[in-house]
Amino acid sequence: MKWAGLAAAIALILSCFFTWVIISSKNIVVTGIDSTGTYFGKPGYLTLIFAVIFLILHLTPRIWAKRFNVIVAAFNLAWAIRNYYMMSTCRAGDCPDVQIALYVMLGSSILLLIASLFPDIKLKESGK
Repeated sequence: MKWAGLAAAIALILSCFFTWVIISSKNIVVTGIDSTGTYFGKPGYLTLIFAVIFLILHLTPRIWAKRFNVIVAAFNLAWAIRNYYMMSTCRAGDCPDVQIALYVMLGSSILLLIASLFPDIKLKESGK
């Protein structure tokens, strides 16, 4: 699961720079980093922060890091679900065209949580 977690984190980081939705009625292209013309904010920045923290904790061979990584991955998944809902719903008759990067962002967030639940760490056995 170590390599799957790393691949999912890299896919999550890359998906923030690609197009998430296109609002064709207003000629707006929304990415995770640039959402000019909408009220979505910049949701990709928090996703990038979560992904970097996940990578650091995922590569740290300590039990506290693995436990904290589950919390980070859970917050990331909640943020990804929020982003998916905010970006893909219709507002005032304008339905956005959802692009593949939004699905990659959501799927890789799910994989991050799964990878954090199954860490690759060796525990010491007590000598009793």
